[in-house]
Amino acid sequence: MSTFAIVISLLLLIFLAYRGLTVLLLAPLMAALAVMLSGEAAFLLPMYTDTFMGALGSFTIQFFPLFFLGALFGQLMSDSGAAQSIANGIVNKLGTRHVVLTVVLACAILTYGGVSLFVVAFAIYPISRELFRRTDIPKRLIPGAIALGSFTFTMTALPGTPAIQNAIPIPYYATNSFAAPGLGIIAGLVMLGLGMAYLQSRVKRAAALNEGYGLHKERETDDSDTQGSPPAMRLTTALIPLIMVIGLNGLLTYLVFPSMDLSFISDEFANVSPARQSGLWSILIALLSASIWLVISRWKHWIDLKDTVNGGCVDSLLPIFNTASVVGYGAVIASLEGFTIIRDMVLNASPGNPLISEALAMSVLSGITGSSSGGLSIALETLGGEYLAMAQAAGIDPELMHRVATLAAGGMDTLPHSGAVITLLTICGLTHRKAYGNVAMVTIVLPIAALVSVITLGTLFGSF
Repeated sequence: MSTFAIVISLLLLIFLAYRGLTVLLLAPLMAALAVMLSGEAAFLLPMYTDTFMGALGSFTIQFFPLFFLGALFGQLMSDSGAAQSIANGIVNKLGTRHVVLTVVLACAILTYGGVSLFVVAFAIYPISRELFRRTDIPKRLIPGAIALGSFTFTMTALPGTPAIQNAIPIPYYATNSFAAPGLGIIAGLVMLGLGMAYLQSRVKRAAALNEGYGLHKERETDDSDTQGSPPAMRLTTALIPLIMVIGLNGLLTYLVFPSMDLSFISDEFANVSPARQSGLWSILIALLSASIWLVISRWKHWIDLKDTVNGGCVDSLLPIFNTASVVGYGAVIASLEGFTIIRDMVLNASPGNPLISEALAMSVLSGITGSSSGGLSIALETLGGEYLAMAQAAGIDPELMHRVATLAAGGMDTLPHSGAVITLLTICGLTHRKAYGNVAMVTIVLPIAALVSVITLGTLFGSF
């Protein structure tokens, strides 16, 4: 009955999230429903105040700085004009002959540099719209191009990416954001190569059918306010903060922190392990440094720096609490008896290869929650210890476990009820029926192919 209760609550969570209800409300309500259907209604209040809120608070304490600085940096990149300059620079270099590739690369550079995928979608859509309209490519392909550049290889595969998905496994596996760099690059190339091949095939098919851009009622509010635009930036200047995020992150991860004796920190803070936290600290310092550089270097050009900073800070709240609420929901589910059955099924899915078991767990939970970060957090919070022990027993490098976890979480996280998908389609003014198929192909099917490649190579040759 408890397992049935979990399944019912999960299905309702997916359905109601797809209908547009906020997970801030859904997560505690669906957790309460699962508790009551499991016959444990007497424990409903302590489940909420202790289990649900305890997990929510723990996740927030650990990852709020990353959400906070990531949102602030993204807002600074957007309002300084840097994001737009990078996008325009790529368009100028590639022209209109490679429209899809232009959009994908613009999104990839921005997200790999630490700009929020939501900020990227808002910044790139107006450019994509004009490029696709000018070259008479169907508008329904725009979400797929933006998703390929923003939701896939720069989020989960490329080493050093400051995406939250790449940071969540760090404290569980004592790794860093550059974990298994060779395998990450291979996975990224698989996603980019197959994704571009697929999108280009759709472009050719549309051209053969004389489909064209189509008639659409466009949202012109995206770029109509030219009076509030900052002065244009040179492309080289706009790239500096992105280079800082990636470069400082790598420098601190591989040179600075490893060369320092940080044992004194553990002496003062018993619950802090520098070996487990330094990877996260590196990302935070890199984002903060790049944000400070943006503020100072553009000091005379800000339209309203106060509003930019306030907006970035406030914009971090909804993503962190959405994800933390899902983590709280997962903690309640994990405390029910039915979860033991589900956990054992996942852990025993491939007893000889923890990588397959881990990939299955991350994929299932990310698909259920519609969030890669939420699925990762739930899976690692409840199963991270078991997976680390299984990996050590099998002689598997934790870096390989890290990379497989992030890749798996980035596969099934974009089912129709995903908040990122709904937001992207809303920005583009398209429906699921018109555009979701292409998004699903480049963000679900192809990332799974990349995941299979990494598991195969990792099993044969180990982590590299």
